[in-house]
Amino acid sequence: MTAVADPTDAPPKKKSSKLPLVIGLVLAILGGAGGFMSVKLGFLGGHAEGDAAADLPAPDAPMLAPAAFVALDPVIINLSNQSGRLLLRFAAQLEVAPEYQHEVEAIRPRIVDLINGYLRALELRDIEDPAALIRIRAQLLRRIQVVTGRDRVRNLLIIEFVLTGANP
Repeated sequence: MTAVADPTDAPPKKKSSKLPLVIGLVLAILGGAGGFMSVKLGFLGGHAEGDAAADLPAPDAPMLAPAAFVALDPVIINLSNQSGRLLLRFAAQLEVAPEYQHEVEAIRPRIVDLINGYLRALELRDIEDPAALIRIRAQLLRRIQVVTGRDRVRNLLIIEFVLTGANP
């Protein structure tokens, strides 16, 4: 005898419930929104928009001393090397105290002559060094301060320092 299965004896099909999925999605959205608001309001490492900036003291910016600038005439120096001629184009400005501006402008030809003489004494290897510009600037500033007086020139601003090849 064969037993024939009765179709009514089959176990009923389970309903797939989407309720846990919906609950999980709602909780994830609420958790994300709560975390965002906690950080936004400053509860968890964030800063409140208006409060943190208002609590910080304003930084005290140092007062800059008044300055005047004296432009120096550009200087072109001829440098020779084994492969040919090179030209160094140098332009600078002097930062001076405003009360000494006219005095420094009066001796500007002397300063340009000093710069011309110093740069002509340099060799190509002195200019190709990575720290050359810093060293040249310091040497020129010291020499200019000796000529003009120590308190008159505060700084030497190098505007142009270009080394180019020249066609023979």
